[in-house]
Amino acid sequence: MFENLQGFVESTVGITITVILIIVILFFILRGGKNDDKRNNTKVLTISALLIALAMVLGEIKLFQMPQGGSITLLSMLPIVFCGYLFGVKKGVMAGICVGLLSLVFGAVIIHPLQLLLDYPIAFGAMGLAGLSKKSLAKGYLIGITGRFICAVVSGIVFFGDYAPEGFNAVTWSIWYNITYISVEAIITLIVINIKPVKTTLDRLKISM
Repeated sequence: MFENLQGFVESTVGITITVILIIVILFFILRGGKNDDKRNNTKVLTISALLIALAMVLGEIKLFQMPQGGSITLLSMLPIVFCGYLFGVKKGVMAGICVGLLSLVFGAVIIHPLQLLLDYPIAFGAMGLAGLSKKSLAKGYLIGITGRFICAVVSGIVFFGDYAPEGFNAVTWSIWYNITYISVEAIITLIVINIKPVKTTLDRLKISM
């Protein structure tokens, strides 16, 4: 029933729909709340757009590619986590959804509409939950990637359980498979953001917002 779904997403019509959705989301980032300063909203949109672009660029720098999808990248989850940390959950989630939508046209694996939503807009949007931690980027990062990890595990259980090797069931295989690459990138990122000059710079950026 969904054999041509990936082809549709990668088609001109599919890409056009994706771009329209991204523009709509960026509009809501720009619009902000009723009492927000419009000049500040423009600043938030500009920074969010830069962080979205940075996430996409870093996502293409793969340190290790997993055989069944997923990869260890050069800190690609950090920009969206940082967006949530800077501007709060709502804008962080919206920025993450934009990254998820953009990822659909850059080598996404799509087998079902629900899997598409879970692996891309929802999973990347979940990283914006980092905004729940207002004082610690490290804690925010852990919250954000935990959200993405949960989405990846659920998707793996429901849609990719048949690929589990001997000795694993769908649940244990999905947990093990996804934790291998997400945890490695998380450890690398946490080390980097806790290097004193980096931490100082990020903290100053947070204060300046």
